[in-house]
Amino acid sequence: MNLNLDPLFTPLGKENRIDFVAFTFSGGEPHLKITTNLDAIFEVTITHRINSFNDMGFLLLAVDALRRSGVKEINLVIPYFPAARQDRVMVTGEALSVKVYADLINNLQLKQVTIFDAHSEVAIALLDNCNALNNHKFIQKVVAQIGAVKLISPDGGALKKIYKVAAALDGMEVVEGSKSRDVKTGKLSGFKVYVDDLEGADCLVVDDICDGGGTFLGLAAELKKKNAGKLYLAVSHGIFNKGLKDLSQYFDLIFTTDSIRNMDAQAPLVQIKLEDNLL
Repeated sequence: MNLNLDPLFTPLGKENRIDFVAFTFSGGEPHLKITTNLDAIFEVTITHRINSFNDMGFLLLAVDALRRSGVKEINLVIPYFPAARQDRVMVTGEALSVKVYADLINNLQLKQVTIFDAHSEVAIALLDNCNALNNHKFIQKVVAQIGAVKLISPDGGALKKIYKVAAALDGMEVVEGSKSRDVKTGKLSGFKVYVDDLEGADCLVVDDICDGGGTFLGLAAELKKKNAGKLYLAVSHGIFNKGLKDLSQYFDLIFTTDSIRNMDAQAPLVQIKLEDNLL
């Protein structure tokens, strides 16, 4: 059976659903009560979107409620792994946030934890019983909509994954890009695209996360300088904290999944649900 903690996120379908009620006490504490009879249920899969510590706390409550209802085996599906970008300590005084979240989840002693397009191998290594899914099916769906393109890697961190994507898509051509980031300020600079002339070829930039979008704006400007045709962007986890206005000046279409939240239909966004054979 499935326990969908976010009612708007049901990637495994709405069948065999466990019902619950939830509210917040006046002191600010969340509360959850399962209303489905689980007497004969041995195994449950929780689906959730964790975008805050409140979301994490709600997950902890759900696992405890299931265990107290007699459920023995619990699986978890959280496509976006929280704090995955904070996978190393860059300056003195920082927390290793990805490990904090991983430790909390590991303490739950779950049968399996499924994540989608992890930012790096660090989260995968830290998580017990991790089922790490790649982005190949997602990008296949994107390419099916836009046609022949060159795949663009925004930086060195994306290179390993994008060559695997290219191989899965019958050897599509990859163009490498790079940038520099000041680890103290986060400021981006020095965008480069390692090709002399794209000769009007359409390009698809592929990455796991889009937050403010600075990486993709800088890269898009360089791609246009190299005579790129239409530009497309595919990011598995679309945070888009600055909206889409600036990105839409460069990108004809922007593809993402519903791993973070459901987004209203708007140009140039195309949101592909993870339930569409991606998990």
